[in-house]
Amino acid sequence: MELEKIEKLVNHLLSAQDKHTEINKLTETHCPDLTIKEAYAIQKALIEKRLARGEAIAGPKMGLTSQAKLQQMAVDDPIYGYVLDSMLIEDGGTIAINEYIHPKVEPELGFVLKEEIKGPGVTKEDVLAATDFIFPAIEIIDSRYRNFQFTLPDVIADNASAAGAVFGTSIKKLGTLDLETIGVVLEINGKVKEVGAGAAVLNHPAEAVARLVNILAEQGKSVKPGQPILTGAMTAAVKIEAGDYVEVKFGEGVGVVRLFVS
Repeated sequence: MELEKIEKLVNHLLSAQDKHTEINKLTETHCPDLTIKEAYAIQKALIEKRLARGEAIAGPKMGLTSQAKLQQMAVDDPIYGYVLDSMLIEDGGTIAINEYIHPKVEPELGFVLKEEIKGPGVTKEDVLAATDFIFPAIEIIDSRYRNFQFTLPDVIADNASAAGAVFGTSIKKLGTLDLETIGVVLEINGKVKEVGAGAAVLNHPAEAVARLVNILAEQGKSVKPGQPILTGAMTAAVKIEAGDYVEVKFGEGVGVVRLFVS
């Protein structure tokens, strides 16, 4: 894809984000034959443009990490994008609904590594050995596309719908934790909306990190120690509205993370 066309698509996506206005899918209006490789090229240019205007990368995030989503999209591997520092909300902080389009929240486990790991061939066991600690998180996803509908290349180009993240302040060493069975409860205004477990994320959240490392290896990149990594949703995403109070409770002492919506 020509650089001029990539630039045009990046500006189109950024305009939708900045104006909080939904747009038609890129594959519907601009490039019906958009490939995954081209979509990641658009994502890369999108991130570079945001960095150039003063934002910084907080850490990578995984998407499509449930078997149901993978089957729905007819792919074998999840996708990735990036959380930027401008997207971060402090634990217990407040977001303004009018700064989003149609936001949803997802509970996720975050990983921080104590050493760099490089692919290919990285396994979840490698990830666990390299993990410093995990932390509770809420990801806010907000596709720029109309009605939250997209193809796989569309969502990749749109930075995997990344829009916000709340990183919990509690940290937990792995020890004897079984990340497959760690439970989570997502409540909105005191009512349970979703429940899930670590196994919902590629059967084990560390597998999501391993997939990320191996995907990045194809580009000559690695995952750095100390960088927070979001591993993917442990439940279905839940739409939020003004006035909502979101509380996500993780089992095994992992912690609680909260968010207010105004």
